[in-house]
Amino acid sequence: MSLPPLRIGKKKAEIPIIQGGMGVGISWEKLAGAVAREGAVGVVSAVGTGYRHPSMVKRDRFGRPIGSIYTHSKEALTKIIQDAKKLSEGRGLIGVNILCAITDYGRVAQDAVEAGADLIISGAGLPMKLPEYVGDADVALVPIVSSARAMNLICRSWEKKYKRLPDAVVLEGPKSGGHQGFKYEECFMDEYQLENLFPSVLEEAKRWGDIPVIVAGGVWSYQDIKHYIERGAAGVQMATRFIATYECDAPLIYKEVVLNADEEDIILLKSPVGYPLRVIKTPFVERLLAGYNGWNGCVSHCITPCNKGEEAKKVGFCIADRLGAAWLGNYEEGIFISGANGHLLKKQGIISVKELLEMLTGKRPDPTLQAEAFIK
Repeated sequence: MSLPPLRIGKKKAEIPIIQGGMGVGISWEKLAGAVAREGAVGVVSAVGTGYRHPSMVKRDRFGRPIGSIYTHSKEALTKIIQDAKKLSEGRGLIGVNILCAITDYGRVAQDAVEAGADLIISGAGLPMKLPEYVGDADVALVPIVSSARAMNLICRSWEKKYKRLPDAVVLEGPKSGGHQGFKYEECFMDEYQLENLFPSVLEEAKRWGDIPVIVAGGVWSYQDIKHYIERGAAGVQMATRFIATYECDAPLIYKEVVLNADEEDIILLKSPVGYPLRVIKTPFVERLLAGYNGWNGCVSHCITPCNKGEEAKKVGFCIADRLGAAWLGNYEEGIFISGANGHLLKKQGIISVKELLEMLTGKRPDPTLQAEAFIK
């Protein structure tokens, strides 16, 4: 089966694969640019961009950006997007993933538009005001949803207030890396799994004029992609598989942590964001599970639900600090993220983005599927 192109509003990518946004520092210009250059959708994360270009921001003595204006730096994000576009050589699309939960969400959305993003993907909450921040700019808007009800709420609100609808939606199931749009217990219940959520969201999308539905959260292989496209999906979003590429912006230690993870090492934690967070067991996580509180005060003011460190203190860590530590290569103190199927990457090792996309489009054998296939 030859995969169809992905159309999102006025935008088009030849390969119907979106590389998911991964912050802090896992998907910035190198990864996004390489993915787009192959004809797919490369996505940079808008979270913690101050870590990427420290010379552009004000930092404390430990290297942490001070305050949201520097943590989610406009200047750094602009450079990341523009550098990604240069690396793409005019192919594919460059998107930006912006968590609804971040402080200065509206400002960061405007920053992404001004920097030339082709699309904005937004989750970790419902992006009810996103159209207000982008105005009439030529940028596609793609909310992340976890149910048909969430999609209906967004569509009704956007149509009433802004006279527009999403250009596409990403339906993300509970097997993704990072923050989940479900309660802890729901992540393991059959009715909340991607394959069971998909039919109702696809039906809701048709009610609003065939809005493209992109599926995510556990999608792993060419077989999975075919499975969902044959059933009506416009494309897929995948993140974890892109970590094990040469072009991924993560430091080598981050890639090694993911490549060495066993299935039982990938767990869910409570997060200051207010959603379950899927991570890999590492020294800091082990200490956290044993009752250690590693919160060191609020410096970055990175997310609004944390209430300037109150929630971080309760769960024992600042998400910006720990993701920032991982980006800086600190194995002992960092938090490292993976999707539920990340343990399969050890069968593959580190490869190029080109090789990975050839696997995901059926042009190259996939070593991660030698022992088991996935549609789950």
